[in-house]
Amino acid sequence: MSVMDMETRSRIRRLFYVEHWKIGTIARELGLHAETVRLALETERFNRPRVLRPRVTDAYADFIREILVRHPRLRATRIYHMIRDRGYTGSIVQLRRFVAEVRPAHREAFLSLRTFPGEQGQVDWAHFGEVVMGRARRRLSCFVITLSYSRALYLEFFFDQRLESFLRAHVHAFEDWQGLPRSLLYDNLGSVVLERRGDAIHFHPRFLELAAHYHFAAHPCQVGAGNQKGRVERVIRYIRESFFAARPFTTLEAFNRQALQWRDQQAHARPWPGGAERTVAEAFAEEKPHLLPLPVHRFESDLMVPVRSGKTLYVRFDLNDYSIPPAAVGKQLVLLASESTIRILDGHQEIARHRRSYDRRQQVLDPAHQEELLKEKRKALGATRGSRLSHTVPESEALLEAAFARGESAARQTTQLLQLLELYGAQELRAAISEALERNTPTASSVAFILNRRQRQARRRPPAPVDLSRRPDLAQVDVQPHSAEIYDELIAPDDDASQ
Repeated sequence: MSVMDMETRSRIRRLFYVEHWKIGTIARELGLHAETVRLALETERFNRPRVLRPRVTDAYADFIREILVRHPRLRATRIYHMIRDRGYTGSIVQLRRFVAEVRPAHREAFLSLRTFPGEQGQVDWAHFGEVVMGRARRRLSCFVITLSYSRALYLEFFFDQRLESFLRAHVHAFEDWQGLPRSLLYDNLGSVVLERRGDAIHFHPRFLELAAHYHFAAHPCQVGAGNQKGRVERVIRYIRESFFAARPFTTLEAFNRQALQWRDQQAHARPWPGGAERTVAEAFAEEKPHLLPLPVHRFESDLMVPVRSGKTLYVRFDLNDYSIPPAAVGKQLVLLASESTIRILDGHQEIARHRRSYDRRQQVLDPAHQEELLKEKRKALGATRGSRLSHTVPESEALLEAAFARGESAARQTTQLLQLLELYGAQELRAAISEALERNTPTASSVAFILNRRQRQARRRPPAPVDLSRRPDLAQVDVQPHSAEIYDELIAPDDDASQ
């Protein structure tokens, strides 16, 4: 036996003879070997001497002690694989007994806490690497919350760990459970704790709004004491091993549907840690009536971002562009982003709604916005060069719309129709346009062909255009008309000459 001070010896004897502790209990409490405790008690005086047989772990005792000094929390299963590679032939049970005896005693003691139904839940984020969405690479994170009593859980995957995603996941979890626990335990997340000084905590004001809305108490763990939320940590490990491993990622919506199916069919069907005679789902059924009820109104958790477009029809958010009505171009607007929808507000009025894209460099266009812009451009064109055409020949509007839909330039078509109006007049142009629309050939060249054909059929030459741009002086010439009889006299026969 190693040298032992009298105080320790006295304590061993008091615990054994007065408190009636067992030798193994005393050894674990004081961090001593059981044989050391027996020698301190001098039990050999009262018991028959016995021969200690060598144990299968004795050959590896020094190695195991050295490992535990350097890694006091290393699991016995890990040590088992290490010494098995070195020739150990014993069982894991024998090794566990020896490790329990020699493991350093100066460790933090953890209490096995029992919680009441509906009393507490634990919350955390977990990283799950990156996934590819089109041309974008997104970091995949999982929000996990579990009830401490029943171990019922809710999980949801996101492409970020923003405050809005954190709040939204709480809302979804509470609605999934149709209730919530009285208190929630958190790590010191930035979405929860802005600043901490000892036990004094400055909570994030947006998070406090969530807590006030649903009436739960928030309890951050002590700094560096992640073991205080060990139940959610174990659930995260379970999700990695049972759900996420080797599961292909398609879309965020599909992945979250699979996650909840796995939760219902497998995670909640596992034995309840509080008693293997029933499942987690059955324990949750017992806990559910004890949960706090949901408020009447849902907490608004969408991300709110001020946006403004430049000269284009789009505003940018999260690597993509979303269309807005032409009247809103250049205005200060508000964009609201949920996990699946983008809404754009002008004041309190919603002016656009799109499905959210998680790709990059995508232009998400509402066809109504494009059509509205095209109408405005055509209207502006008509208010200048095309105004005379639309007033004189109303049928031209239908032809220009049909030509534009075919990819023709509205400006070029208008210019050509104005030239035809000068050459043939309004009546002929209207008739030709109507025929072109009936033939489904809505272009200015088709109208010109029809006008030319009508002229040939009528055996009339088209009037020659008069261009006075090079002789502006002729525009003011006044020609005096003469009687046709004068020209008759010029070509009549001379009577005197005939005589």
